Amino acid sequence: MQQPVRRRGRPKGGSSAEPLAGIQSLDRALDVMEALALHQGMTLSRLADHLDQSPATMHRVLATLERRHYVENDPERQEWFVGSQAFRLGSAFLRRTNIVERSRPVMRDLMMRTGETSNLGIECDGDVLFVSQVETHESIRAFFPPGTRSPLHASGIGKALLGAFDDERLEAFLSRETLTRFTDKTVADAAALRAAVRQIRERGYAFDDEERRIGMRCVAACILNAHGEAVAGISVSGPTIRMPDARIREIGLWVSEAAAEVSRRIGAGR
Repeated sequence: MQQPVRRRGRPKGGSSAEPLAGIQSLDRALDVMEALALHQGMTLSRLADHLDQSPATMHRVLATLERRHYVENDPERQEWFVGSQAFRLGSAFLRRTNIVERSRPVMRDLMMRTGETSNLGIECDGDVLFVSQVETHESIRAFFPPGTRSPLHASGIGKALLGAFDDERLEAFLSRETLTRFTDKTVADAAALRAAVRQIRERGYAFDDEERRIGMRCVAACILNAHGEAVAGISVSGPTIRMPDARIREIGLWVSEAAAEVSRRIGAGR
């Protein structure tokens, strides 16, 4: 009888169908890292309350992470923050692809042409994960620091990526995701989102019209790899007053050109 093939990276005797056993202390440490990243700094007592753990337990976890530089403490504010080693680990994720590096010159040019902040994002667990940004010089501007996440249905890049889904994948997304309404303009029902996807496919770019935040607009398009698959999105975001209706089509063309250029730089169309 043929023996089942063992997936690399798993112990002998393990099955890919079996759930991996967890390590409670590691889970707790990762919970701490995620909480600090989400809240951008927390006191010990607030962190303990947030994770429903004792302050003594949280302090032991923090002390361990601090020795390895995964967290840092501000003694004046009595708050804990994500540390430099966490940044280095996160940077390793970005090095898996050359999209960030290849996109930077195009994003700078797009920012200069439009006068607005340029963003780069990828899909991650049903959200957009922003991985790079080139900020405008204007005092009022959109700000999505690397690591920020946003739902696919309520962001320019997210809607552009949804536009690249085939119908089967789109329906699977709609069946499992809750379309949260953030503003009165959020596309928060399945029929409306299907219509928006059809429009995105026709014109080649997505438009977020104050759907995540009132007063902010975003125009985005997909970046394709050598296989023609959508692997990221590029966008410009800015206040409605500087992105009126009359400018959207022009900005959409520039964003589409930028997406095509990044696609070319990572091997599409070769």
